[in-house]
Amino acid sequence: MSKAKAGIDLPVEIPDVIPILPLRNSVLFPGSIIPIDVGRRKSVRLVEDAISKERPVIGILTQKDARTEDPHDSDMYKVGCAARILKVIKLAKDNFSVILQGVSRFEVQVFEGSEPFLAAQVEPIPDPTTSDVELDALVMNLKDIAKRVVKLMPELPKEAGALVDSVTEPGHLADLITSNLELEVSEKQDVLETFDLKARMRKVLQFLSRQLEVLKVRERINTQVQEEMGRNQREYVLRQQLKAIKEELGELDEGGSDLEEFQEKIAKAEMPEEAEKVARKQYDRLKSMQPSSAEYTVTRTYLEWLVELPWAVGTEDHIQLDEVRKVLNEDHYDLEKVKKRIVEYMAVRKLKNDKKGPILCLAGPPGVGKTSLGRSVARAIGRKFVRVSLGGVRDEAEIRGHRRTYVGSLPGRIIQGIKKAGTNNPVFVLDEIDKLGHDFRGDPASALLEVLDPEQNNSFSDHYLEVPFDLSKVMFIATANQLDPIPWALRDRLEIIELPGYTRQEKRHIARSFLVPKQLDEHGIRDEHAEVTDEAIYEIIDSYTREAGVRNLEREIGAVCRGVAVKVAEGKATEKEMIGAESVKEYLGPTKYVSEVADRTAEPGVATGLAWTAVGGDILFIEASRMPGKGKLTLTGQLGDVMKESVTAALSFIRSRAPQLGLEGGNFLESTDIHVHVPAGAVPKDGPSAGVTMYTALVSLLTKTPVRPDVAMSGEITLRGNVLQVGGIKEKLLAAHRAGIKRVIIPDRNVKDLVDVPDEVKEEMEIIPVKRMDEVLMVALTETPPGIAELVAQAEAADATTAQPEQSSPAPA
Repeated sequence: MSKAKAGIDLPVEIPDVIPILPLRNSVLFPGSIIPIDVGRRKSVRLVEDAISKERPVIGILTQKDARTEDPHDSDMYKVGCAARILKVIKLAKDNFSVILQGVSRFEVQVFEGSEPFLAAQVEPIPDPTTSDVELDALVMNLKDIAKRVVKLMPELPKEAGALVDSVTEPGHLADLITSNLELEVSEKQDVLETFDLKARMRKVLQFLSRQLEVLKVRERINTQVQEEMGRNQREYVLRQQLKAIKEELGELDEGGSDLEEFQEKIAKAEMPEEAEKVARKQYDRLKSMQPSSAEYTVTRTYLEWLVELPWAVGTEDHIQLDEVRKVLNEDHYDLEKVKKRIVEYMAVRKLKNDKKGPILCLAGPPGVGKTSLGRSVARAIGRKFVRVSLGGVRDEAEIRGHRRTYVGSLPGRIIQGIKKAGTNNPVFVLDEIDKLGHDFRGDPASALLEVLDPEQNNSFSDHYLEVPFDLSKVMFIATANQLDPIPWALRDRLEIIELPGYTRQEKRHIARSFLVPKQLDEHGIRDEHAEVTDEAIYEIIDSYTREAGVRNLEREIGAVCRGVAVKVAEGKATEKEMIGAESVKEYLGPTKYVSEVADRTAEPGVATGLAWTAVGGDILFIEASRMPGKGKLTLTGQLGDVMKESVTAALSFIRSRAPQLGLEGGNFLESTDIHVHVPAGAVPKDGPSAGVTMYTALVSLLTKTPVRPDVAMSGEITLRGNVLQVGGIKEKLLAAHRAGIKRVIIPDRNVKDLVDVPDEVKEEMEIIPVKRMDEVLMVALTETPPGIAELVAQAEAADATTAQPEQSSPAPA
């Protein structure tokens, strides 16, 4: 606090006209002593003039705006303080440091001149000397609060409290306190302009009370912070003491011993140099952290992941090819392509043990054994097995992991699977890879590109680990029902092996060898209590399931076993319950599927086609009908654009062949409407392979000739009358075989695909390749139009001529 000199009590004569010194950002009060720097031209002239006089007195007025460099009378307040110059120190040529002592308030009456400096005629305003009880009470309150403020402000000297007590005059006390409070310039000027003592003291009391409350809050905050810091330090010291005591007693808890053993774990993990460097850095950080801090848990979890990953732990492959074949055949019937590929891989591993793991993709309908095949492969070669389902995964972080900055972050599913396996070379099955999604959180299929690239996955970087991990030794097996949803960049990294489905005989063999024994055992039925005959298995295959795989077959066999279990449990079963074809109907109820081919093709305009679906092949019926009209064509059954175009192309080709088909010229459709419908109308259908079937159905309708009931067909047509190659031949032939079809028409260019068709199917069905649409009618219709037979004969003769080698002409002499 600024102190008041004793000299303030001495009478000081204030002239009527005094020089005015403008003051920035401060207010001078009577009794206060303050130092100021003087540097403005007029102010320097004023100081030089004043110090030339004896006991100089000047007027101090506060500027309204501190930024004004040359203030005039309107730029300053009208109430100021007369001051004595106690000391002047010259700092530079035109720069002084002046110490002023406030003497008395004054009010400017009129300004007189501005050169060489401001001057004004003033009227001094001394404080009244009267006293009463209210004024005494205000003085006591001011002193009491002021002393409390002094105690809460350690930056003030101890003598400040005594100084407050020594002041007796009310006005001097109010001025002294105001000059030392942290107030705005306008608030201090307001106190200076308050001449009434009681009003002035109430204002100062209000400002002082506000300052006291602020200091109390600050003191409370400081106390809380110090207590928190003291508690943390106390906990740290106590934990260290507790640790020392437990070490002395040999009772150190597992967490502490783990922390000490991390260094040994890092050495045993045999990490790559980069990963080991990161692990040791994190270990050094962990040792210096307090266990109560949040960062401690994050760092410890990260370090645990690093040391527990199988960086150098791997299983030894069983390189005995006969043993591998034996194990694969024990677990799965057929699937020769996959078994052949596994045996090839093991043969290469035997000759070159640093061979990178293959990236296989098993594509096929549900229930053909794609997922379970991965487990068999792992057993065959003696590796650990890990399976991750990718169906519905939409977040890229599921594959690559989350950054450690996120709360509760973890590595992705790939690294989690490797840790779960405990080896760096497991058989890793990525199930349902075609059902990956993508949205604003990223594209998980793109995140798999690095995982499934043999040239890149030796340095796979997970976002959580942030150090590369070698995945090149892992044998990845992906499964999918369809290949179309898989992005082309990801599909390019996969070795596709297609599993089309099983024939009737293969299903019977799988049921006999695998499904029936498994279901009998799961339902608590011993072999001596029941026997499922081959006739019963065939009945379930033909009448209760229609699928490419065997999942529903196993489900229906389980239903039969449950019915037998009820009989055995109730004691109503015979000594050995024989389950035949009739018994199946008793347990499963009415048959679900019957052959509709003979009924659906008994009249003209109905033909049977073959289709490929995501769950295998299926038969497709095309129905055509005509009625009087104006040549309108109607298509129903949720047909796609390609299939609609096939109908239009077929109809155009029929019009071009109208004479040969025995139709009444090219205008036979002018008075007829045609409606083409494909049953199962709730199922969308598309593709060009139904073109041949559409053509056959329309010709059958228009010529009133029925289609043979045992014929099915597939092929794309052209306006030139050719039959083009289609896909999914094996699946379509298996579907025809399941439906009881005896004759199948396929494009001639698809003959090469018959290599993959089981011999059983080829033996029981007549497969007829065709090159032209006219040939289809020869085979499919019950009666061939005469003109068509003549066209086919001409085409065959032309083909025979083209096929003969040309005779060589004699060489020139």
